[in-house]
Amino acid sequence: MPITYTTAQSDEELRQIMALQRQNLYKNTPATYQQDQGFTTVEHSLEVLKQMNDALPQIIAKDGDTLVGYALVMPRTLGQLVPELVPMFDIVAELQWQGKRIGDYRFYVMGQICVAESHRGQGIFDGLYAAHKEQFSPDFELCVTEVAVRNTRSQRAHERVGFRTIYTYEDYTDVWNVVVWDWS
Repeated sequence: MPITYTTAQSDEELRQIMALQRQNLYKNTPATYQQDQGFTTVEHSLEVLKQMNDALPQIIAKDGDTLVGYALVMPRTLGQLVPELVPMFDIVAELQWQGKRIGDYRFYVMGQICVAESHRGQGIFDGLYAAHKEQFSPDFELCVTEVAVRNTRSQRAHERVGFRTIYTYEDYTDVWNVVVWDWS
């Protein structure tokens, strides 16, 4: 069955996002898995995901009825909702891109991306971001996110779809590359 890309429409789909997220959290995976397969850092609650989905639709990949990937959307207005993301939101708007403050662009933050281990290597990561661009490029010029420096698999994948690293910083959780995908 072909993979379909859509937006989360139900609490059940949000729960499936949470389940996939938990399976790939750095605190739930061994270091060897993290080095080879990558990891997620932030664990969202159902309430937080509902607020994010109400603000902007969350992009998901499905194989039949099974959620096999997601790419979360975090609008600037919800920047204080997830404590682990506050440092990034505090930094991002002041960074420069193409000679202009990012805060002067129409941008949103891609909140997290993950593909089920059973479906990796099938282009789903790229498909999730293609769905992001299709869904959000009419309203936004930039997609911004951060990738843990030690998550080399994710960094390479983000570069492959068009993101460019513009800043590196360290907070209380990790060392991060801030990356930008310019749609303008």
